[in-house]
Amino acid sequence: MAILIIVAVGIFVYSYLNDGFQKRKSPKKTVSFKVDDLKLEVFYNRPSKRGREIFGALVPYNEVWRTGANEATTFATNKTLKIGTDSLNAGKYTLWTIPNDTAWQVIFNSKQYEWGVDHETLKALREPKYDVVNVVVPVEKIDNTVEQFTIAFDNSTDNLFLTMAWDNVKIEVPLK
Repeated sequence: MAILIIVAVGIFVYSYLNDGFQKRKSPKKTVSFKVDDLKLEVFYNRPSKRGREIFGALVPYNEVWRTGANEATTFATNKTLKIGTDSLNAGKYTLWTIPNDTAWQVIFNSKQYEWGVDHETLKALREPKYDVVNVVVPVEKIDNTVEQFTIAFDNSTDNLFLTMAWDNVKIEVPLK
């Protein structure tokens, strides 16, 4: 009997920690960047294109997007960063975007939200009064199709960028 209880508890804990036994359609992802004493981290969920029209359809233009799926996307830094003309102090922020066909607004918000959208209205939960940095970056059309939404850090040119890509669109947010 004790062995059955231990097995049952083990299965329950495994299921709880791994979102059950069913694979998520938008898996969780944590992306980290470290150089010298700078540490950055983004947590987000990665929706897939799955044959759908993405920007201007699934993700409407000129509306706040939770920048991923499921839980609100978070961005953490241990040092103050310069983003555009604004400073982002060390801390943890939620990351929101307002996509458009030529440029995106990228918003760092100081409030931590458990989920990315309101379950009833399906509108983004972002409260503008907590916005800390709002920067506009141009859209780059890319030749290949990115099937799964991807956030990454790019330091390949000795300039640091937070990049986001999905479908045939890529944006780069300069970080200093």
